[in-house]
Amino acid sequence: MHNKTKISDILSRDEIKSFSERSDCWGAWAVGSTWGVLALTFMGLAWARELLPWWGFSLALIAGVVIIAGRQLCFGILQHDAAHGTLFKTKWCNDVLVDWLCARPIWNVLRKYRPYHLTHHAKTSTVDDPDLRLVAGLPTTRRSLMRKCLRDLSGVTGLKFLVGRLLMDAGVLQWSLTSDIRRLPQEGRHWWDYPRTFFRNASGMLLTNGLLFAAFWISGNTWLYGVWVLAYIAPFPLFIRIRSMAEHACLESSPDVLRSTRTTQAGLIARACVAPIRVNFHIEHHLMASVPYFRLPQLHALLRDRGIVPKPPTYLQVLRQLSVRAQKTDR
Repeated sequence: MHNKTKISDILSRDEIKSFSERSDCWGAWAVGSTWGVLALTFMGLAWARELLPWWGFSLALIAGVVIIAGRQLCFGILQHDAAHGTLFKTKWCNDVLVDWLCARPIWNVLRKYRPYHLTHHAKTSTVDDPDLRLVAGLPTTRRSLMRKCLRDLSGVTGLKFLVGRLLMDAGVLQWSLTSDIRRLPQEGRHWWDYPRTFFRNASGMLLTNGLLFAAFWISGNTWLYGVWVLAYIAPFPLFIRIRSMAEHACLESSPDVLRSTRTTQAGLIARACVAPIRVNFHIEHHLMASVPYFRLPQLHALLRDRGIVPKPPTYLQVLRQLSVRAQKTDR
């Protein structure tokens, strides 16, 4: 058993203070630019439908769905940073603004996510880690990994998630972000309790998505809401899977984050799809969760200079590492 690496053994008190400085401006940029990319993508799709031939529009639609799904994941990471209180310097922005502008549109709730995720940090890679199921069964065979990815791209995973989230908000299942599904007691409940509970719990998602639908309807492009839903059902789950696997899969079950967590090198495509706002610097984040996203590259560079962390692998190299199991053991 390895001892837990402490940030105080690596950085001075002044360095810790400097790296932990938050910024409302950088937080506003992260949220605003994400919505800006979405707006430009939707405008581009509306333009493409009017001016391009069917094959050109088809290519634009595929690219648009990928970009939108990447920004949906970005909303999830913005929620993640706000749960740590690092996205904005102002507490209200972390707790309320991000909840409504980032979490609710992708059917999430910050107050439910925060204790769930902080448990992951406290119990990383142990039997009590709520995210452990996200990396269970790895490494696997290349064929098995491809099947998982195809389920994500075909919409099977996304549809299962939608059904699960509906049942959670209706009070049938316990709230969770993984496949660890637990049924709640239903004794004494009447049929009207289910829709009432659902609308109460899902009101934020319904309101934000209703406003998004209304904006498309007013612009005369209602069909664009279908593109938003399509991105959420198909590429979005795949991007979540790749990000989750890269962070903790096939690493030691250890209290030392240097052994249980992975930082991954992210190029332009990776940052657009699976690694928004520096989430790929995951060792650095677990080592010092108080560091805002825009300071993580500097922290990584310092840790590299001091020989604390190695050169990170690319996402492609990680996927190859996770699919090395011999085919004959596949079931």
